[in-house]
Amino acid sequence: MKIQEFLIPQLKQETALALKFLKRIPEDRMNWKPHDKSMSIKELANHLAEIPSWISGTMDHGSMDLSGYKAPSGATVTEIIATLQKNSEEAMKALQKPDEAYHELWEMTKDGESLMQMPKLNVLQTMVMNQFPHHRAQLGVYFRLLDVPVPSTYGPSADEQ
Repeated sequence: MKIQEFLIPQLKQETALALKFLKRIPEDRMNWKPHDKSMSIKELANHLAEIPSWISGTMDHGSMDLSGYKAPSGATVTEIIATLQKNSEEAMKALQKPDEAYHELWEMTKDGESLMQMPKLNVLQTMVMNQFPHHRAQLGVYFRLLDVPVPSTYGPSADEQ
């Protein structure tokens, strides 16, 4: 099996699950957060929608410099969903590479200092794909605290049985 044949279906599944969560966000609670140190729902949702762009960034470039990084700032659920869909489409294209491309080294830097370096495949699994369930789960906790029904993910949720 080619690496892309493993990753593309995984991305499609994670994007579909992220979309289910984003569609549940109450527009009137976009600035709510459970704690001062937490992201707001809007920040968390934008972050979730941004994740597929990391795939393109990894596969299409040899490095990323965090200097000057700006988080996405969609103001509405509709804008955030559009970002997720655009980033996912671009990520699907970026994944269509030969296996050799996944073994190339990728580096994260900040102000010229190397923060990490590893093969692109490792970046995709550890730093990108694992982010989807992590941040969806955070959003699920926010939903629970706000009495918003939590969508099912890999199995039924208590709200959808």
